[in-house]
Amino acid sequence: MSKPYSSTWRNQTLVTEFIFLGFTDDPYLQILLFVLFLPVYLITLLGNVSISILIKTAPSLHTPMYLFIVNLSCMDLCYSSIVTPKMLVTFLCSKKVIYLTSCAAQLFFYSIFSTSECLLLAVMAYDRHVAICNPLRYSVVMNGRTCAELLLGTYTGGVLTAIVITTCTFSLAYCESNEINHYFCDLPPLMKLSCSDTSTNEMIIFIFAFCLGGGSLTVILISYGYIISAILKICTTTGRQRAFSTCTSHLTVVALFYGSLLFMYLKTAWSPSGTQDKVVSLIYTAAIPMLNPMIYTLRNQDVKQALSKLIKNM
Repeated sequence: MSKPYSSTWRNQTLVTEFIFLGFTDDPYLQILLFVLFLPVYLITLLGNVSISILIKTAPSLHTPMYLFIVNLSCMDLCYSSIVTPKMLVTFLCSKKVIYLTSCAAQLFFYSIFSTSECLLLAVMAYDRHVAICNPLRYSVVMNGRTCAELLLGTYTGGVLTAIVITTCTFSLAYCESNEINHYFCDLPPLMKLSCSDTSTNEMIIFIFAFCLGGGSLTVILISYGYIISAILKICTTTGRQRAFSTCTSHLTVVALFYGSLLFMYLKTAWSPSGTQDKVVSLIYTAAIPMLNPMIYTLRNQDVKQALSKLIKNM
């Protein structure tokens, strides 16, 4: 909910820095959290870099699907690196400060890569739809130019969304409390701190995000509707299992990504961030980027074979 416009904010000192409240003030718990999340971030780095190198060095994986997986790994790595290192530093600092410009930059780049990943998951669903429903035309439909245009579209959508979100957020005045009840500069807690009327800005962001996020989810649902229909028409059980196995990794990633985002942003729109919201945020800023490489490695026979071959040749 938006707050009423304050007529006195012009006479108040504008905020130039924010303070993260994080998870706890207990220094021992903060050290425990640092010890817990440092390995998570290192595993995220190692996993996403490794799967990108593997796909680039294995000729058998030079297909559109794995091109999209490489970009997915890059996005996971980027938006995790935008949030997690700062979070780790705040665990070790008594004053968890971030300057206004740094906060705007964090929100901007986080929005680029999280939105791009949202759009990329829709592109990957379309890729699986073409591969299963039109296998004979797959190489024609998903040619190099089409893949490049689809990837360009995902990054363009991410940049446009980031511009809208960051502009709408930081065109507001911040002149009262500067304590963000979160561990990074996320949209809902920042809107809560503004002493301006946020209703128009919230509406613009909602419409823009709904069109992109809702459109992406619609593409995914329609694609899998056609995929399920095509799989059910396959005569043999082995054939159905083999066709569906090419989608299970993507479905798992979609469920994790959209499930956490929908819970976070639709549970109670613009409500005060609590511990539950921070925990859910950790799923898509720390857990998902770490789990995605494992999901695509452990559940994908082609990746397993390429990895085994690479290890033998070393």
